[in-house]
Amino acid sequence: MESEPLFPALAEPGPAPALQFDDRVVTYAELAAAAGALASRLTAAGATRVAVWSTPTLETAVGVVAALVAGVPAVPLNPKSGEGELGHIVADSEPSLVLAGAGERLPDALEDLERWDAGVDTTGGVSPAAALPTRALDPSSPALIVYTSGTTGPPKGVVLPRRAIAATLDALADAWQWTEDDVLVHGLPLFHVHGLILGVLGPLRRGGAVRHLGRFSTRGVARELATGGTMLFGVPTMYHRIAEALPDEPELVKALAGARLLVSGSAALPVHDHERIASATGRRVVERYGMTETLMNTSVRADGEPRAGTVGVPLPGVELRLVDEAEGEIAPDAGPEAVGEIQVRGPNLFTSYLNRPDATEAAFADGGWFRTGDMAVRDADGYVRIVGRKATDLIKSGGYKIGAGEIENALLEHPAVREAAVTGEPDPDLGERVVAWIAPADPALPPTLDDLATHVATRLSPHKRPRALHLVDALPRNDMGKVLKRALGGG
Repeated sequence: MESEPLFPALAEPGPAPALQFDDRVVTYAELAAAAGALASRLTAAGATRVAVWSTPTLETAVGVVAALVAGVPAVPLNPKSGEGELGHIVADSEPSLVLAGAGERLPDALEDLERWDAGVDTTGGVSPAAALPTRALDPSSPALIVYTSGTTGPPKGVVLPRRAIAATLDALADAWQWTEDDVLVHGLPLFHVHGLILGVLGPLRRGGAVRHLGRFSTRGVARELATGGTMLFGVPTMYHRIAEALPDEPELVKALAGARLLVSGSAALPVHDHERIASATGRRVVERYGMTETLMNTSVRADGEPRAGTVGVPLPGVELRLVDEAEGEIAPDAGPEAVGEIQVRGPNLFTSYLNRPDATEAAFADGGWFRTGDMAVRDADGYVRIVGRKATDLIKSGGYKIGAGEIENALLEHPAVREAAVTGEPDPDLGERVVAWIAPADPALPPTLDDLATHVATRLSPHKRPRALHLVDALPRNDMGKVLKRALGGG
């Protein structure tokens, strides 16, 4: 049984703010009342699983909290998903009903599901009499089923137990010195780990507050950080926009300089943007590393060195190792050129892929180690540097194993480069050759292959230089800002 509830602050709630979406603010007392009433209804109805239409709204947060309090697994639905993908998720997860805001229009793929309103009255009309359910819940029971992006087939439902959510949020509290006094600001979507688990459930577990921007803007970030916000979560695209805006927005510079912690995740933050933000504000962005299946694995600590280009050290309770192609462990002191796949184990891991025992079995190596598919190197003091995905970012060229990530960072330091991606393609001599995909800073003056090859060779090693160049208007990206390399032909 759980030693404590996921949200201790909801057990004896008070008037402190819990959730803010635009100008709508809900206190812990109001959240406990609204979530408690909805949780009681879910329990009485015998709901076995609920879908949540996960728009960036107060209703999404209330619906997910209610499901977790009731012990009913929640399935967050991406509002941007196509009909085919939504149909697959509904058929695969078989939810009893769907929770949504009263004014939300749901797509046809959800028309056969019973719909419940997940609203909350923020005008003072919420009755405090609706108490939260108090029954103990098994920490190994499912809390959320989050569907992966499905780049290699239909999306898979990742079953996340209650213990994984508690373990990862408590480990981050240790790493980031995260307390009830913190006010988190972000504008992330709420259908995935970063925006929902870290960005909403994280503050609620600590007893602090979250201010969601609704839609990300640099002016919104400046406003909320200047009026009590202490932490900012974002993805690289957001921090890039912040870096671009800093010269023209002095109020943004001041607000970031006053923040306690700036955190980037979901993809690598280019070193160039790290340095621009640090130079302008005196604050360094810290990065962390996680996956849907593992939640958070590593992070730069608040009391550690915020080293650009790394994702820090393993979080408390997380075991991490690098392995070679035969899954032999690479020695921790093998050096920064020893590229290996990251494998992890710990209480932060998922339990299974829903209805996919074959995929679940294939995901784990002997000893309970999860195969992340991410390639990395380790610095001498244990800091982890991600160099890319095994399937798309590991390039085997001329006998070398090359990670695309470090080449991309080097390319982004070139003044003629606005965006950069690196892939490998077959080469009769080298096995694979390094290919650069570049969106020029000035389309009228694009960089040449010779310029970029010389630039990379002098910063890294000659064998890492690009040998082919493709110029594009912009790189294809997903909702989290990750480059879709398969759309470029890179795997």
